[in-house]
Amino acid sequence: MKTPMQARDDDWTTYLAIRAAWLSFVGGRTQGEIADQLGISPAKVHRLIAHAQKAGYVKFQVDGRPLECLELEDEIASHFGLKSCVIAPDLGSGDQETSIKSVSSAAAQVLSGILSSPSVGRVGVGMGRTLKAAVEEMPRLARSDLAVISICGSLTRTLSANPFDVVQLLQDRTGGEGYYLPVPYFAESLEEKDMFLGQRSVQDLLQRARKSDVFIVGIGSVEEEGHLIQRGMISKEEQSELNKSGAVSDLMGRFLTIDGKLAPVRLGDCAVGLHFDEVRGARVIALVGGESKVEATLAALRAGVITDLIADETLGRGLRERIGLELARSA
Repeated sequence: MKTPMQARDDDWTTYLAIRAAWLSFVGGRTQGEIADQLGISPAKVHRLIAHAQKAGYVKFQVDGRPLECLELEDEIASHFGLKSCVIAPDLGSGDQETSIKSVSSAAAQVLSGILSSPSVGRVGVGMGRTLKAAVEEMPRLARSDLAVISICGSLTRTLSANPFDVVQLLQDRTGGEGYYLPVPYFAESLEEKDMFLGQRSVQDLLQRARKSDVFIVGIGSVEEEGHLIQRGMISKEEQSELNKSGAVSDLMGRFLTIDGKLAPVRLGDCAVGLHFDEVRGARVIALVGGESKVEATLAALRAGVITDLIADETLGRGLRERIGLELARSA
């Protein structure tokens, strides 16, 4: 617990960081001029501005997207019957981290607009690297009335905190109230899953989650670079079983084949959280980035649950190519 003195120091740092950010980005002052005005060193001004950016007090926004992205958006939205599709421009390097950065920047604008609306009082959230990065990019919102609810397990199988759980992060960004599902993403067995679901607190939270006004989810792959593999949330044996079943996509803990059907694997039955069929018909926004996620995204879209997609240009081109090839074969 912080002492009163530590709390005052943190508040003072935040105060100076916000003032320095205003003087720099709005006032156009140099760091030397800000240092003179605030009575601190230029080096400290630099640290304060960096702190303001990291804490989410400063955000950059580019309005509009290139024509190629707009064309991809129209094609993908039309083909899959989406309510909306946002394609973030290619940033050049084409690697996974750059793709996530591009998607998170575009998604932050979309999500802040949606979560600012008073018509959204309850948001159900999944997990994932891209989702976490997008929330980190969001500006702070004054939504103390917003309920942020886990729709999947918030822990790993070892019961440690899941690094890609975003409830606390989104709660911090919005000022809302967070509700965690204090169980693993995957249970070890169906018996263990039943035990978790038998808890009154878990049942109450899932019932609350089902009533969300909007759902925000990621799309995972079962490839080596997928976060389920990287974080040790599934074993090599389970990955092998997934590959043999034809699974290419993880949507809310359930595994899909390329045609959008459930893959016949036990692991999906052990997911502790809402099944995607339970949110069918609601607004479901999916965030995904990277060329390696083309098949995973294609499978998730074919499941017919996702209503809004936010992806990067490289992935969008990959989707268009797959769609075009399949349309040509069926012609």
